[in-house]
Amino acid sequence: MRLTGFQDALALVTGAGGGIGRALVGLLLDAGARVVATDLTAPDLPPRQGLTCLPLDVSDAGAVEALVAQVEADLGPVRFGIAVAGALATGLVTETSDEDWRRVFAVNADGVFHLTRALARRMIGREPRGALVAVSSNAAGVPRYGMAGYAASKAAATMYMRALGLELAPHGIRCNIVAPGSTRTPMQTGMWADESGEARVIAGLPEQFKPGIPLGKIAEPGDIAAAVMFLLSDQAGHVTMADLYVDGGATQRG
Repeated sequence: MRLTGFQDALALVTGAGGGIGRALVGLLLDAGARVVATDLTAPDLPPRQGLTCLPLDVSDAGAVEALVAQVEADLGPVRFGIAVAGALATGLVTETSDEDWRRVFAVNADGVFHLTRALARRMIGREPRGALVAVSSNAAGVPRYGMAGYAASKAAATMYMRALGLELAPHGIRCNIVAPGSTRTPMQTGMWADESGEARVIAGLPEQFKPGIPLGKIAEPGDIAAAVMFLLSDQAGHVTMADLYVDGGATQRG
């Protein structure tokens, strides 16, 4: 099945400098979309027709609003908004600083709110109808040892997107979530102490009360990006407020 609905459509992607965001930008361009790729610094992506790379701090509401306004003035209406930008802090709650707690919420929850609010205000009443996707985490639905701030921020973003989807459904605007598990990104590999890290994640970490991955592998960034593409596409035209787990069965939920 070939996914449709992307030709000449304008997509705005946050977190495009990382593994999942980078893979998603490539798939969108391959499908015929035009893409504005953003990250804290303008993503260093190979030049391609239809690609614009810009810096954006998603935790800054004013910066997000200004960028969306400028993009629409320069390039036209944004049809797809994808919040991929994420931040991680690990450690026990008793050792977590106020600064780390606020930082992960500022990116993982506030950043999703800032982007989708700015886009939703403009998408209402437009044709063709828009679609919004947030890349959350399977940690939003199951407790994670030593990752309370990250898990809580992703849970907040997930429920926010579902509530937003309820508000925007009468306007035909779809809002969905992709919840990755362990994925081969710098965020994931940065938590590995040595070369055995991947094998340990796949087998499970009983000392952290974390089960293994039934499919016997971690995800590649393209696996997550492909799930986002489906939720944006015409083929998912009757899908909204969905929370799609892409974790190899690790959480044993869909």
